[in-house]
Amino acid sequence: MLDRNDAIAFKQSRSRLLGLAYRILGSWADAEDAVQDTFLKWQGTDRGVIESPASWLTTICTRRCIDMLRAPHKSRVDYVGPWLPEPIQTVTSALPEDGLSLASTLSTAFLLMLERLTPKERAAYLLHDIFEVPYPEIAQTLGLQESTCRKLVSRARENIAQSKVRHITPAARQEELLAAFEAAVASGGTGPLAALLSDEIELSADSGGKVPTIQKVLHGKATVLAFLAEARQWWSTYDWVAAEINGGRSIILQKDGIPTASISFAYDENGTVTNIFIMRNPDKLARLHEARSIE
Repeated sequence: MLDRNDAIAFKQSRSRLLGLAYRILGSWADAEDAVQDTFLKWQGTDRGVIESPASWLTTICTRRCIDMLRAPHKSRVDYVGPWLPEPIQTVTSALPEDGLSLASTLSTAFLLMLERLTPKERAAYLLHDIFEVPYPEIAQTLGLQESTCRKLVSRARENIAQSKVRHITPAARQEELLAAFEAAVASGGTGPLAALLSDEIELSADSGGKVPTIQKVLHGKATVLAFLAEARQWWSTYDWVAAEINGGRSIILQKDGIPTASISFAYDENGTVTNIFIMRNPDKLARLHEARSIE
């Protein structure tokens, strides 16, 4: 049984642990499971031998996330169609600039970039560059030499720098895109929207094979605009709700108050749209109505 101080220590760490676990796993449901498993282990451990509760909790949670990534049933080899991270509604409008920088590491583009890293590269990078954990502590968490952890972070930084996914697109630019996107669906006029899209834009839709949607990634402005022109007849029958998803301005399509799709975007450093992400998997939309403020 936890005493009051132990309960407070865990509560203070919970938001941080959820933020770490979500970025590692790309799933809020799995992140909650990882944090719950950490809590159960915390309950059964003699806190008298724990020098730093925060460090201990971070270590246990990270190791649990890595184990979950390696579990056979988490393999995406047999996943039907493109896989996208579970979208979450976020609250970042009141954050200071350093908070917005942290929120940028919740973006779908950033989480997809992390998917290209090994589990330990992902964990080491997040722990050091995002959550500011020192290398000696990371080495203990991952059971590796400190020099190896430095190499893991270096490789991860190089991949992330090449993908150019860590930047903040101005809110005004995001609102401009949102207005142009909704106008294109409402009227069929794609001119203003086309001007905001990269020539190499990609559109991905995740249904998990559970509901109808496209089963491949669409490439190129002409192909994406043609798809949007066809999809507008379906989308126009739903309620459109502007929302903040994974730190960016997005759209939730609802029927009788229940989310049936989310549409979010990725931008390059010049504010041009490089990706459109459509979530249709009902399992991943189940709790999208819950706004979250996480570290």
